[in-house]
Amino acid sequence: MDASGVSAPLSEIPPRGIAWFDLDGTLIAWDCQLLFRHFVLRREPWRGLFLPVFLAFVPLAGLLGAAGLKRVFLCYLWRMDAATVVEYSREFAAEVMPAIYPELREKLEQHRRAGDFLILASASPEFYVAEIGRELGFDLTLGTPVELGPFFPDLENHKGHAKVVRLRQVLPASYFAGGKLIHSHGYTDSRADLPMLELCAKATVVNPSPALTADAEAAGWEFVRPARPWKSRGGFAVRALGMLLGCGRF
Repeated sequence: MDASGVSAPLSEIPPRGIAWFDLDGTLIAWDCQLLFRHFVLRREPWRGLFLPVFLAFVPLAGLLGAAGLKRVFLCYLWRMDAATVVEYSREFAAEVMPAIYPELREKLEQHRRAGDFLILASASPEFYVAEIGRELGFDLTLGTPVELGPFFPDLENHKGHAKVVRLRQVLPASYFAGGKLIHSHGYTDSRADLPMLELCAKATVVNPSPALTADAEAAGWEFVRPARPWKSRGGFAVRALGMLLGCGRF
């Protein structure tokens, strides 16, 4: 893939169909930002010293917004050189493959067999999302562009309507008809992706919240409810805290 996340030059001839997938909560149960932090801390435990900085800013989440809080969260990567980021991203992508929901991997393979153009669009940092896309064989992978270097790295949060804007910038106009992606099917677990679902002729929601369930039922969308790797909210909280601290299982 090149810097834009394209595995090969895009033809102006539209594909037979298009399938796009969200990543966190959709292809995989976890937020990959937690998983990648855990992956890094297992190799460089000293980076856990930056956790108090993130926790100090959490009460300001409403003021900072999702993009601002993401910048603070990523401070643990401060002064990591580019070659190490690339190496870790590739290793992480390979290691995370067994955690992909089998049900969603089968959906992905069905679209591949049908000859559909495959898009992975995530709000997670693009430096490892691109590698996950490569492992899974996506034709186009887009994530949050992050410029590491500053203590709070610069980024353009690839979330919600921002996914739509970027997709229209990257894809040829021939991939759209009547304001929608041609012969398209979208997969997500989040209401934040409703702008993306509006581009699609069909949609499938994954382990949806009550609000997204209501949206899906009203629109006639499909449901997939794969088993999550935790039994309760308490179990999820314990596992998530362990990842935040770099402890426990991956």
